[in-house]
Amino acid sequence: MIILENLTKSYVTPKGRHYVFKNLNAVLPENKSVALLGKNGAGKSTLLRIIGGIDHPDSGKVLTNASISWPVGMAGGFQGSLTGRQNVKFVSRLYVPESEVNNKVDFVEDFAELGKYFDMPIKSYSSGMRARIGFGLSMAFDFDYYLLDEAGAVGDASFRAKSQIFLDNLKKNANIIMVSHNLKDLPRNCDVGIVVMNGEAIFYENVEEAVEVYKQYALAKK
Repeated sequence: MIILENLTKSYVTPKGRHYVFKNLNAVLPENKSVALLGKNGAGKSTLLRIIGGIDHPDSGKVLTNASISWPVGMAGGFQGSLTGRQNVKFVSRLYVPESEVNNKVDFVEDFAELGKYFDMPIKSYSSGMRARIGFGLSMAFDFDYYLLDEAGAVGDASFRAKSQIFLDNLKKNANIIMVSHNLKDLPRNCDVGIVVMNGEAIFYENVEEAVEVYKQYALAKK
């Protein structure tokens, strides 16, 4: 279970302080995969970063005893001058003993399917290649929750199908929290939904109901 307690997040802009959300409260239930829905700018990715611990709210707390991945799909943490292999080794050493590092590297190399580019500097990668290696790196470790930010949209049809099969197996022992503009991905991968709108997070027990509510909200605001 993940409890979001009175979260407030804002940014200073030339036109004054912009609040992404104020005093946001939500409970992400145990043993359920969660779809996060909302219009562009509603705060979905910001909320995902806060849950993953790579961003911080102005106030409020994220309460959980679960282990949580970094947001998959946000591959900005790589060191551009290092190769893919070197980046994977560096991250792996933070999470596993040295004796297991090579196994993690081999997994990511096989999963990402980058060929010779795996030994080239990350700065030479396309955004899709960076996302592939980011997805593979996250999948190499065991977490209770995996945070997915548009991760299913990466790569060609073959790679997307491979990633989906991996997610299907992953969900047997873990949960995911997913942001995706491909609404077909959400019922396939999630059990419940949270719609972020007007600075609030509204929980739905049925993910398909959450998708329908989001569709109506998005269309009404156009």
